[in-house]
Amino acid sequence: MTIQLLPPHVARLIAAGEVVSRPLDVVRELLDNALDASATRIEVDIEGGGLTLIRVRDNGAGIPAESVALAPARHATSKLAPDASSVERVTTLGFRGEALWAAAQAGTLQLVTRPASQVGAAEVRAQGETVEVSRTSAPAGTTVTVRGLFASLPARLRTQAPPATEVREITTLVGRYVLHWPELHWRLTVDGESRLTHAPADHRGAVASVYGPLSANRVLAVDAGGVRGVVSRPELTRARRDRMHFSVNGRPVLAPPELEKAVLDGFAELLPAGTAPLCVLNLTVAPEDHNPNVHPAKQVVALADLGTVAAQVRAAVAAALAAHPLARGVPALRALAGPEPTPRAGHFPELTPLGLYQDLYLLAQGEGDLWIVDAHAAHERALYEQLTRDLTAAPPYELPEPELLHLTPAQQARLHERGDELSAWGLNLEEFGAGLARLRSVPATLAALPVPRLHEQLVEAALGDGPDPQRDVLARLACAPALKAGMLTLALGEQVLAALAGCEQPWSCPHGRPTVLRLSERDLAHAFGRRSTRDVARGRDTGTEPAQPAGPDPLRS
Repeated sequence: MTIQLLPPHVARLIAAGEVVSRPLDVVRELLDNALDASATRIEVDIEGGGLTLIRVRDNGAGIPAESVALAPARHATSKLAPDASSVERVTTLGFRGEALWAAAQAGTLQLVTRPASQVGAAEVRAQGETVEVSRTSAPAGTTVTVRGLFASLPARLRTQAPPATEVREITTLVGRYVLHWPELHWRLTVDGESRLTHAPADHRGAVASVYGPLSANRVLAVDAGGVRGVVSRPELTRARRDRMHFSVNGRPVLAPPELEKAVLDGFAELLPAGTAPLCVLNLTVAPEDHNPNVHPAKQVVALADLGTVAAQVRAAVAAALAAHPLARGVPALRALAGPEPTPRAGHFPELTPLGLYQDLYLLAQGEGDLWIVDAHAAHERALYEQLTRDLTAAPPYELPEPELLHLTPAQQARLHERGDELSAWGLNLEEFGAGLARLRSVPATLAALPVPRLHEQLVEAALGDGPDPQRDVLARLACAPALKAGMLTLALGEQVLAALAGCEQPWSCPHGRPTVLRLSERDLAHAFGRRSTRDVARGRDTGTEPAQPAGPDPLRS
């Protein structure tokens, strides 16, 4: 179909707001165009965080010479018929005809394109409303280059994110497309350096390219009822849902909570509470059953029957898990009493050890209540705060020989963004090309920790998804040396209580789990059905020292 201007009544139906507000938007729109052109190889080049240059090359169908002059015109598209009904049956990723026009308004657009059957290529240069067309030579396909983004819009330019941040977001975006279109060749180059490459493979191979081979070895194939992709085995989980990826008819989308819940329901008891799996799921629905025109960037789609789609996702995930011999997780235990965030005006009470349970939990009494202390969590909290205090107390430890470590594309992007911050507290990590980094020094207080794969774990945490790399590193490294089940004795328990009492925040471990649970004597008496003169507010119920009964203690009778 040749490019044609859409009538005003159709353009009004699809106009959904600003198309280009940052370099990420340009990359997304150009990727959609390349995929719509049936490209099998897509290459993305970025310079200066996308503000200096964005270039997307593809080997797709190309634009015929007779239509190319309309390419940068607003609401000119080959992907939508010029009648209102076509808006209800969108079958392409792009359809508004605004992307190239918006890029030309925000920067300088150059487009070189040639269909395979055409002799010679066409070149379009556009800036604002000025469009120039000329002839040139080029291989089959299309190359779109946008230079000087927002250079003529100083107010917009001043509000852009730092280049390292934009590169990280673009790397993540291209990774999303790799995950959902694994059968294509992909390459992302940032400032002349290859950041992400992927050869045609299945979804497992795409997970390997984006998240590494360890994650790829822990995913299971999903293929049922219009749902295809992979989900991770129960042992590969995260505290956040940031690696749950969905596409609808090939379009990566921000999934509604109902679809995320459907995946979690498919795992049922196999998934520990408060965790989420890795998943990459491509959903296929009838064109008339979804509306991609409800968001300016088309990241959100409306589904006509979300309940049915969610049920299909749940059934597909459950079927994939049932096909493999996976151990079932135990149900989550319910605590009868929770930790008090600020007992006795915020101080940690003086506790007297009473005994041990399962060689991991310390039973103690204090302030008239019974306390259950998770020795591992408590020791972890104490180690974490000690590491925090000692982190910069000594010069960093220089490794005798720098260690080479493999980085994923996302980790490389974070290294660009966080390198100076990491060096400030002694972690000196340098890029070494080809997805490698060279570790030269580590904080001295961490160098001697008895932690398996110390350097690898340190780098993984420092370049992870969390917003505070220092906290993530120390939380992970405090976990390994902390007391484990079978190691606890009463003597060690007393030491843990003393260390916990000295913590600034003793009520939870660095990962957010409680260190102590508290059960008041009144709650215990009520549970046993006792009523007596001692059935008064005590301990944590009043925040004061418990009063002694005036007469004999009937509870002791």
